[in-house]
This record gives sequence, C-alpha cells and structure tokens, in this order.
Amino acid sequence: MSAVEREIEIAAPVERVFEVVADVASYPQFLDGLGMVGVEVLESGDDFQVVRHSVKKMGTVVTYTLRYSLQRPQRISWNFVEGQMMKDNRGSWEFTDLGDGRTRAHYQVEVRFGMLVPKSLVNAMVAKELPQMLEAFKKQAEG
Repeated sequence: MSAVEREIEIAAPVERVFEVVADVASYPQFLDGLGMVGVEVLESGDDFQVVRHSVKKMGTVVTYTLRYSLQRPQRISWNFVEGQMMKDNRGSWEFTDLGDGRTRAHYQVEVRFGMLVPKSLVNAMVAKELPQMLEAFKKQAEG
C-alpha cells in the first residue's frame, strides 16, 4: 500500500476549510487540472457521503467510489467502496484551528492498486500532484 501524509496552513477559518473539503460535488471546478473530470454523489446524510469519482490518468478515465465520514469541523475520512485499477483507497483530512482565521489541514491517504502500477509512477504522481492538490484546496478556501 502506498501511503502519504502532508500538511498545509490555510488562511481561512476551520469551518470554511471543512466546508470546501466536504463539498465533494464541487471538486471538478477546481481540481480539473489534476485530472478530476466528474463527481456523482450517490448518497448523502448529515455525517456521510457516498461519492463516485471520475479521474483521467494516463489518457484513461478511471472511476472509483468512496464513502466519506464527516465529523464537523475537525475531520473528514473516507473508505474505498469499489473502483477500477485500485483495491483500496482510504484516508483523512484533519483540521486544526490555529486562531486568527487560520487552519492547519493534515492530509493522509493510503492507496493500493489492483494492477501492477510501477512504484516509480505512483511516487512521481504523489510528488507532483499532491502539492498541487493541497494548493488547489488552499486557494479555494482562501478565495
């Protein structure tokens, strides 16, 4: 399983950061440069969402479904339901109120692929795309 963790400081209140991350349906609007081409909310409630994601990677559109657990405004976690090319995808966002309208966002994800995907390719995607993704969430929350 490939696991990564990163933190970023965002100049926005913790509630605002939580709402941006929890609004999965809006991801294609600001994550399109990272291959996010579609999102379909299959189920939702006060403390959960089941979402089908479509991303374009290496010229192919891949779909996968995640179940999100929402613990306002401190944590969002997810577990893999089903999908193409991967066997597991679980992780979380944890938000810390730093005061003065600032938030620390801690992102952690573990992904296991179902087909043989070279580790060098996974590492390259993480090294390039993860910082871009965090910056896109930061920009969306601060904007």
